[in-house]
Amino acid sequence: MALSDSNIVKLTPDVSAAAYRTAPHNIEAEQSLLGAILVNNDAFYRVSDFLEPKHFFEPIHQLIFETAGSIIRAGKVATPVTLKTFVPADTDLGGITVSQYLARLAAEATTIINAHDYGRTIYDLALRRDLIRIGEDMVNVAYDAPVDFAPRAQIEDAERRLYELAEAGRYDGGFQKFGQALTVAIDMAAAAYKRDGNLSGLASGLRDMDTKMGGLQPSDLIILAGRPAMGKTALATNIAYNVARSWRGEHQADGTVKSVNGGVVGFFSLEMSAEQLATRILSERTGISSSAIRRGGISESDFEQIRDHAIEMQHLPFHVDDTGGLSIAQLMARARRLKRQKGLDLLIIDYIQLLSGSGKRSDNRVQEITEITTSLKALAKELNVPIIALSQLSRQVEARDDKRPQLSDLRESGSIEQDADVVLFVFREEYYLENKKPREGTEEFFKWQTEMAAAHGKAEVIIGKQRHGPTGTIKLAFESSVTRFADLAEDGHLPDRI
Repeated sequence: MALSDSNIVKLTPDVSAAAYRTAPHNIEAEQSLLGAILVNNDAFYRVSDFLEPKHFFEPIHQLIFETAGSIIRAGKVATPVTLKTFVPADTDLGGITVSQYLARLAAEATTIINAHDYGRTIYDLALRRDLIRIGEDMVNVAYDAPVDFAPRAQIEDAERRLYELAEAGRYDGGFQKFGQALTVAIDMAAAAYKRDGNLSGLASGLRDMDTKMGGLQPSDLIILAGRPAMGKTALATNIAYNVARSWRGEHQADGTVKSVNGGVVGFFSLEMSAEQLATRILSERTGISSSAIRRGGISESDFEQIRDHAIEMQHLPFHVDDTGGLSIAQLMARARRLKRQKGLDLLIIDYIQLLSGSGKRSDNRVQEITEITTSLKALAKELNVPIIALSQLSRQVEARDDKRPQLSDLRESGSIEQDADVVLFVFREEYYLENKKPREGTEEFFKWQTEMAAAHGKAEVIIGKQRHGPTGTIKLAFESSVTRFADLAEDGHLPDRI
């Protein structure tokens, strides 16, 4: 190997044929950074929060950086003298010894001021090599895949690896002046002031729920649970529509669009088709029952109303995926893709029990649900969006006199309660009373009528768990014919029509 003009050893691979391309690298940048570290150990701390040994192209440079880091973290001084005993003496360095190579690195070191820039250069080139590896793996697997290997599985794996690459090793982070933190806090307060309801999180569009929860908080996993026919899907679609309808974005300097109010919604409808979901939302907005819309039992004016609302809803940032039988890995890949391509501020999954684990079908359903909820919590943090995941409750609710759900009803479902930041239960006493109608004319019938009158058109959302706020019960109005939740009227006031 030959020396460069600056007498630093060139550690470029011996490429004999021009047809072979070497992976992107910059040996001089690696040598300059290592030299700066050996001269002034403070240079290490300028890059150690994002740069790792694996990001260096040359194996000897990986070893020098890792060893120097270990010495510096131990409170000792890393110099050519202290380092040479940790590097194998028989290392091939183009005819010079380890001691000579380390001494030359230090002698030709550049200023510590450039350390961060050299670190970024090394890191960016490592990213490009990782991209090449992912691309090569895709090609090789596609050529050599067995017959029973699904191409979609390879696509999802490649998407996952690319997303991890995009999100890992950011240059920002670390300590900051308290003044900077104050500025961020003031900016958050200003954003909350501008947002509907002056909330720190996304407004659900339901006043009392937003008051209790402060809105839907980023990175929270919110479990919305209940027995069948309680209105879980109706509440989720109501919230989704309210968030999408309120969306307002601002174009940023880098060409992206930032949500300043409302949000972009992704809805995984594993039970209903996209058309059924759209019919539900149209029914909720127009006040025309979904059964009437489906069977065509509507007037001309009804149809015009439906058409007008449909035109308005076409432009909402509301994205629906109604693919059945998704695995948690597929769902995560699609959510990442939506975030990357369209943006994402709220993700809704209807419902958890219809998802499968990432591996083969497990006999232990509790373990599978545990994997699903743990993955959903990780996804909420990764994408920094609230995730509302619907869940069925066990039948033990039906065996109690008081049918109101409680956290113990989730225990059969593994770690749902543990992984959730918020657990909401939907409960409608009216539903249970309807099934207990006594014979007319009896004393029990008159008592039942009184109870039905008190429960009619009302629902409860019970906050069973809230990591950052109070628990309690939120009373809402519910119109079953159009599956619409709304705020209950305060004394002397009518509820706002959303």
